[in-house]
Amino acid sequence: MSSTRMGDARETILARVREALRLPAPPPHLQSPALDPAPTGSLPVLPLEAARPWLPDGGDSPEESRRILGENLARLKAELHHVADAAAAAAFLADLARGRNWKRVATHGHPLVATAAATLACDTERVDAGPFDKDALEACDAGVTSCEVLVAQTGSVLVSSATCGGRALSVLPHVHVVVATADQVVPTLGDALHAVRERHAGRLPSMLSFITGPSRTGDIERILVLGAHGPKELIVLLVG
Repeated sequence: MSSTRMGDARETILARVREALRLPAPPPHLQSPALDPAPTGSLPVLPLEAARPWLPDGGDSPEESRRILGENLARLKAELHHVADAAAAAAFLADLARGRNWKRVATHGHPLVATAAATLACDTERVDAGPFDKDALEACDAGVTSCEVLVAQTGSVLVSSATCGGRALSVLPHVHVVVATADQVVPTLGDALHAVRERHAGRLPSMLSFITGPSRTGDIERILVLGAHGPKELIVLLVG
């Protein structure tokens, strides 16, 4: 291509950029006068209802949210088990470890996790935010953590550095077990982030991560493989 043609193409692109900056287009979903965005600086703040038609349902009641959460976790090839109380969670986890012949399980100091892991017959590796042996953690059969919230809308588990013993416990062991209470189920991703801000009084933990099902990849010939970059299984124990 000649330098003249390259110069013309460059000017055409820059002209379109200048036009877009001068005449910003409204978001395509804001077709109703009732959904006028309120400007904050140069970015519009959209009403919550504006995006709802394009988002998955999260439920209008706690019962509905828990039902949707279970359906989404099943689609993601994760497990959801309801238990009556913390003692039942401990019994379930002990039976699970015994049935699978787990030799070593990693946990952290959250009270709900400590209670659930109290009756494990196998060795336990206590991991909190601090130095840890990566190889020992990776060799554990399972990691047991708490979470910030469970998101019905996407079947996601929101963990943080404050609720899962650091950054590695939910990633390195082969099975990730999450112990949560029924009141930690929220309908939407927006509700999840709001709950975290409220719980931590605006001082967010250094790490927030949405876990949506077991680790997976479809890079090789579009064949789904679980456990590619993290735990192969995700098991949620819902207490209460």
